[in-house]
Amino acid sequence: MPIAAHYVLTVLIWGLTWTAIRLQVEAAPVDLSVFYRFVLAAATALLVLAAVRRLPKLTLRQHGLLVLQGLTLYSINFLLIYRAAESMTSGLLAVVFSLAALFNALNGWLLMRLVPNRRIYPAVALGVSGVALLFWHDLNLGNATLAAILFALGGTYWFSLGNLISLRVRAADIPLLAGNAWAMFYGAVVLGTWCLSQGVDWHLPTSPTFWGATLFLAIPGSTIAFYSYLTVIRVLGADRAGYATVLFPVVALTVSTWLEGFEWTVTAIFGAVLALLGNYVLFRKPRHARNPALHGRT
Repeated sequence: MPIAAHYVLTVLIWGLTWTAIRLQVEAAPVDLSVFYRFVLAAATALLVLAAVRRLPKLTLRQHGLLVLQGLTLYSINFLLIYRAAESMTSGLLAVVFSLAALFNALNGWLLMRLVPNRRIYPAVALGVSGVALLFWHDLNLGNATLAAILFALGGTYWFSLGNLISLRVRAADIPLLAGNAWAMFYGAVVLGTWCLSQGVDWHLPTSPTFWGATLFLAIPGSTIAFYSYLTVIRVLGADRAGYATVLFPVVALTVSTWLEGFEWTVTAIFGAVLALLGNYVLFRKPRHARNPALHGRT
């Protein structure tokens, strides 16, 4: 599959997960909902890979890296983001999470000495401004506590660290599908341990809507979308891949137009245009470039 297809698939699926998450958490506690999501995702991925004999033996060091990936991409980041969502508007949360592309570039430079694409900064400026305008009606700093803002920033930063760890996983010669499956398994273990420690009301929801949403979040939303996203990171670098977090709110609001009657104001349309323009700035090919470099170098 072309890398552009992986990028588009990530944006489209993650855009749809916003609605699925809302449906899921209406029927079960937040932490338990995330746990069920990754238990189902990990179990499905591991069983399928075992059935087709594509689950290789890994070393302890390789499993150690996957534990780190599970901690950063499939557990703690979700706990922090969902904590933020309890007292922060979805619009403000979307703006904070769209900073992931900037965090990816900065962390890549600070921690791995990866030279960021010089276009990442104007692209992120356009993208974050666009997301802010998309949710302009929903931005209310007055209702967001300092703790919620810190949770949102922490979850986004933690997600960014997971993006970089995925590059370490690649360098350790861990197959992407198998590595992703084990990382989700370790993330589910962390989430389950957290739920037990917090005394969460442990029960199996009976709502078909809950399980339909959980199934979507587990298979397309986690197994498929994260596979595509990590593929984009491996090919284009974490800085460019992170721009997907700017675009999927555009998809989410497009879906909301039909499902929830979201009204596209002039401000919202202008915001969507800015977000798309940032994507163009980031990915357009220089007219005279012969060999576009990977990992953000131009």
